[in-house]
Amino acid sequence: MRSYILKRLILMLPTLLGVVLINFAIIQFVPGGPIEQFIAKSRHSSGGEVASGDMSRAMRKGLDEEQINELKKLYEFDQPWPVRLGRWTYKLFTFQFGESYFHHQAVVDLVRDKLPVSLWLGVTSFFLTYSLCIPLGVAKAVRQGTAFDVTTSIIVLVGYSMPGFVLGVLLIWLFGGGSFWDVFPIAGLHSDNYLALDSWGRIKDTLHHLALPLICLNVGSFAVMTSLTKNTVVDNMGQQYVLTARAKGVKETWVIWRHVFRNSMIPLVTGFAGSFLTMFFTGSLLIETLFSLDGLGLLSYRSVMARDYPVVMATQFFFSILFVVGNLLSDMMYVMVDPRISFEQVAE
Repeated sequence: MRSYILKRLILMLPTLLGVVLINFAIIQFVPGGPIEQFIAKSRHSSGGEVASGDMSRAMRKGLDEEQINELKKLYEFDQPWPVRLGRWTYKLFTFQFGESYFHHQAVVDLVRDKLPVSLWLGVTSFFLTYSLCIPLGVAKAVRQGTAFDVTTSIIVLVGYSMPGFVLGVLLIWLFGGGSFWDVFPIAGLHSDNYLALDSWGRIKDTLHHLALPLICLNVGSFAVMTSLTKNTVVDNMGQQYVLTARAKGVKETWVIWRHVFRNSMIPLVTGFAGSFLTMFFTGSLLIETLFSLDGLGLLSYRSVMARDYPVVMATQFFFSILFVVGNLLSDMMYVMVDPRISFEQVAE
């Protein structure tokens, strides 16, 4: 086990290096970089202090060559791209993410400010998906072909076929004070009196604000997880060991939950660890925009559009670490859940 984990950790390095290289190539060589945007803003500035000293006055008239060279030096564009790539690689692997070009704030602090939204959405989505879809999938498998199975399948497939942002508009129209009922808030993560509430009150207030966004985010994953659970349970119900247990007179409830359910959960549980990690930081740009939730999804989009390279590189690098670690934990859980699998077989 130790040797397998060590090999996987070593293989993570070239994976992360490849991520850094691809992200660097994409954001560094596309037009409209931070210097071009800075110049464009300076030429359209009608007043106010954008920079300090003579730079602010020069911005209103446009930047000369000397000032542009100063900006290139500030943003490290005065060096050849291999040197810049080496600097970015060193900074990222030593977790020196630097400061945002446009927010004028440390990237770590900026991500920390946006993290609560993504944490609430990710963790709540994770527990909702597993706690609702697995029992529903088992119930559909046991009642396969009945009215319950057909009805729930139609509901699940309709939800899966509807884009999340379209469903969000519909829910706001129905329950967000649009044309019918004003039941759920449609903006922000907390109420104005959030700090005056106790711990349980804060949790309820946050979940009240996240009710509609969570529905929009999870409607697709509900269909996938429910169908996967049902198909796996149905497949195991036809196995020889189930027929043998029934022939011995074992109660049907015991057969389902002790034998079928245990083996059916192997493909679901193996992805549990990876999903748990990655869902901490999942987000949807459209959902966050629709419900005015300032999370990591919106931050990443705005950083890409503004060519805020420190934020883009840091967030993508961090998400990549979560992805490879999640895959490692998923492989480890696969071996732990199914004793027939060894780490040597997984490595092969």
